[in-house]
Amino acid sequence: MGKKETGKADFTEAQIKEFKDVFTIMDNNRDGVIDRSDLRQTFLAIGKTGVKDQELDEMLMEAHGPLNFEVFLDLFGSKLCGTDPEDVLLQAFQMFDHENKGSIKFEEFKVYLTKWAAKFSPEEVEQMVKTSPIRADGQLDYRSLCYTITHGDE
Repeated sequence: MGKKETGKADFTEAQIKEFKDVFTIMDNNRDGVIDRSDLRQTFLAIGKTGVKDQELDEMLMEAHGPLNFEVFLDLFGSKLCGTDPEDVLLQAFQMFDHENKGSIKFEEFKVYLTKWAAKFSPEEVEQMVKTSPIRADGQLDYRSLCYTITHGDE
């Protein structure tokens, strides 16, 4: 079928169905809105205990209103397709760029990605290398990578 436009993203009907399935799983009390209790139950279901009310409330505040399915879809659209603005991504990479060259030592950054941060899989690291190849000197041009993330391959 077609695509449904959602704020910053276009999702196929199949994707919308998958999001609806996830939303239904998260909406534990089946009232059509994900609230703090629903989020807490979702975290418990994946084994994450001790999540503070403040953390849950901060997540819910991203919705700017009741987190019904349409808002849920819009949030995912902005997270998946909008990513952070380019300047925010650049600032994050600049923490690793001690010489302010616009590039970072890829092998050191790879250790951070795979061991300390979100623990990227080898496949995810390989995808990043395909998006922004590592130069012969072992440097990752993070400015180019940030541009590709926020603007796409052109």
